[in-house]
Amino acid sequence: MVRSNSKGDRRERELVTALDEAGFAVMRAPASGSATERELPDVLAGDSETFYAIEAKSSAGDPIYLTGEEVEALVYFARNFGAKPRIAVRFDREDWYFFHPGDDTLHITDGGNYRVKKETALADGTDFAEFVGDSKKVTFDDLAADDEPDHDVREVLQAVLAEDLSIDDAVAMLE
Repeated sequence: MVRSNSKGDRRERELVTALDEAGFAVMRAPASGSATERELPDVLAGDSETFYAIEAKSSAGDPIYLTGEEVEALVYFARNFGAKPRIAVRFDREDWYFFHPGDDTLHITDGGNYRVKKETALADGTDFAEFVGDSKKVTFDDLAADDEPDHDVREVLQAVLAEDLSIDDAVAMLE
């Protein structure tokens, strides 16, 4: 059985490697807070234009929770450091997804903690490719605003909305 912390450490190193390969200067914060009195983000990354302070969490499939204090510390550090705060989540067999702590799609519990479900990450999170600037998410609203949307693309998206077609099947059809 893999200890939760060792799996989390492995996932953080995986994120650092992926950001490095995408051209970011990146480092993993030592012990993410236990080395100092103040909480530190898990990862710092920048590409000479944009700098991020990232709190990274992973899960096998259960919702991911962050305490209100973790998020508050992330925002505080990012503001003082001059970075953009981001919450990075990864579920097994999925990519990394990123959220700004103030995103409306993040659920705040009655106790003031943050919860990210896998479905929320896949539907509303910024995927890794978009985060590093390799792609741009296109929403249904973007397509509706397009003067002449591709008819086939529209039909595929309507089938996804009607739940007649899975997202994976839609992606395969549109590739």
